[in-house]
Amino acid sequence: MTEQNGDSVPKKYKVGVEAALEVMGGKWKPLIIYHLMTGQKRTSELLRLIPGLTQKVLTAQLRGLENDEIISRTIYQEIPPRVEYELTAYGWGLKPALDLLCYWGEEHLDRIHGDRSKVLEDF
Repeated sequence: MTEQNGDSVPKKYKVGVEAALEVMGGKWKPLIIYHLMTGQKRTSELLRLIPGLTQKVLTAQLRGLENDEIISRTIYQEIPPRVEYELTAYGWGLKPALDLLCYWGEEHLDRIHGDRSKVLEDF
């Protein structure tokens, strides 16, 4: 939301979880962040690691994460150009939250399915 002069109007939140979900909510952003916790990735690597994610949606999600300073993009002046994404120091602050979500998700799968190996694929 912007004012007529182009200045950004800060969004109002009632609780911190609203702000966190605004930045990393949705289906794809947490997965992108999760995979970037293992190191720099190129677009093609992220597409391979996250089945069902399209190039168009990935590009939009990466731009959003970059705008929120969660990730950084490095463009290498090569032919063809190479672009890599990585978590910023600020983005690394999400690691504890994602770790807890992963642990909870695994316990949930055990509770619901008994043997999570039936529903989890190895990377």
